[in-house]
Amino acid sequence: MTLEIDRRLLIKGATLGLGAMATPGFASAMLRQGFTHGVASGEPGPDSVLLWTRFASSNDTRLTAEISERTDFGDIIAGGDVTAHGMHDHIAKTMLGGLRPDRWYYYRFIAPDGQVSSVGRTRTLPAGATQRFNLGVFSCSNLPFGYFNAYAHAAESNNLDLVLHLGDYLYEYARGTYPSLKEALPGRLIQPDHEILNLADYRMRYASYRADPDLQRLHQLYPMVAQWDDHELANDAWKGGAQNHDEASEGDWSVRKKAAEQVYREWMPVRDRAAGEPQYTKYEIGDLATIFRTESRISGRDEPAELAEALRGQSDLGRALVNFRDNEWQDENRSMLGRAQEKWLADGLKGSKKSGKPWQIWAQQCVMGELRLPSETANWIPQDASPFVKRRAQLGVLAAQAGLPFNFDAWDGYPAARRKMLAAAQEADSDLIVLSGDSHNAWAFELEHDGRAAGVEFAGQSVTSPGFEAYSKGVDENKVAAALTRTNDTLKWTDTKNRGYMTVSLTPEKVTSHFHTLATVQQKSTALSGAKSFSVMRGVRQMVAA
Repeated sequence: MTLEIDRRLLIKGATLGLGAMATPGFASAMLRQGFTHGVASGEPGPDSVLLWTRFASSNDTRLTAEISERTDFGDIIAGGDVTAHGMHDHIAKTMLGGLRPDRWYYYRFIAPDGQVSSVGRTRTLPAGATQRFNLGVFSCSNLPFGYFNAYAHAAESNNLDLVLHLGDYLYEYARGTYPSLKEALPGRLIQPDHEILNLADYRMRYASYRADPDLQRLHQLYPMVAQWDDHELANDAWKGGAQNHDEASEGDWSVRKKAAEQVYREWMPVRDRAAGEPQYTKYEIGDLATIFRTESRISGRDEPAELAEALRGQSDLGRALVNFRDNEWQDENRSMLGRAQEKWLADGLKGSKKSGKPWQIWAQQCVMGELRLPSETANWIPQDASPFVKRRAQLGVLAAQAGLPFNFDAWDGYPAARRKMLAAAQEADSDLIVLSGDSHNAWAFELEHDGRAAGVEFAGQSVTSPGFEAYSKGVDENKVAAALTRTNDTLKWTDTKNRGYMTVSLTPEKVTSHFHTLATVQQKSTALSGAKSFSVMRGVRQMVAA
């Protein structure tokens, strides 16, 4: 069989190097013409859904999209033409309407030469009376750290209506940085091998991740609502920069940010955004719930307070900590969302509650609950821990002595903004369920403001990325969890060791979150090593073990 490769793809293949050609799945996907990365769907409504595919060729290609309630496509419900543009990495996206609420549909793309994509399955959102709706919640999938077994398990379970991806869909680092070459799982190679900075880099990194069969399968089976966190851009990003961006050597942050967003919108089943259009939106789940999807990285987030900088050169650390705690950390003007988005969310909570919906679901990126390190943390750090882990743990213990958190890149770094949003939830009398990612570990919080309940937070563990266990290697995980819950009043449960994902079941009277723990990510397996479930009854705003 002769494989025809156009000149531009041949040049791209040459620039990848031998490492890329040796990457299982990636080389064949990038060198193959036609449908290279499966199909995906997203942005569902009660009568519409967005469909996605990639068709590589030497020119722009006009595809036909078809959607049907039958797997044999004997009855085409909706469809139309869509172009896979070379200037957009041969991505094709189309929004199809005229669908019925609360229905499963099948879809496919057909090329002019008769090639047919894989068949995807998607679902519209319900309208009106809704008795149950099931979410899958994922975050933090670093490909070299392990297999995407969480995606595979969710695909096998076949019991979800919608998937939420809360960010860190991929990571920007060079090969050997995070993870180190020693930590990286053999065969789980990323492309390009350097840190991604420009349009071509980001496109290649998405292509290497989307070559993963388990990720492709998840997209094929369920519609996805997605929002980036920081690593889709650069670590610890905010609107004016990022911890992992050096303008002196890596160029203007705004240029990198623009490229990262463009490629995200190309490769993900999300809407393109017009100039000035907000990054945030909401989804109505019939009369059952409103899902608010916010953007907390690059549109409104101010630069976080920096404890290490505040302590640099200070002879009296105690006084410096207190000064930092009572002044810079409490800055009323420091925002995670920006004023416009804060108002939109506050108004949305009121509107959802006023309409009679039992649940207000806030799908966002960073942990909202308060987390301080236990004093024992200093004794948990292994001798072979990296200098970064050792420094961060030492600083975190010092901060805790002054009543400060250890992670200022989460809502803990924006206490005034957090108080404002929790007060808005109380003012709306909302039954707020916050769903979060980012931290790599599992947390269950009862959120409070001014001594009163404000909602519940379920923060999911990562798909592969390691978490708090880096600070407590060799220490019994139950001992670690007990110390954390004892130190943090609103924290009711945590798993600081394992990888996995959440499923969240909504009914008119109850929300139940299930934390699914994978047995391993070091080899392909969908076996679970455990699960933990919590329920929240309507109007209670406290959780009980389910």
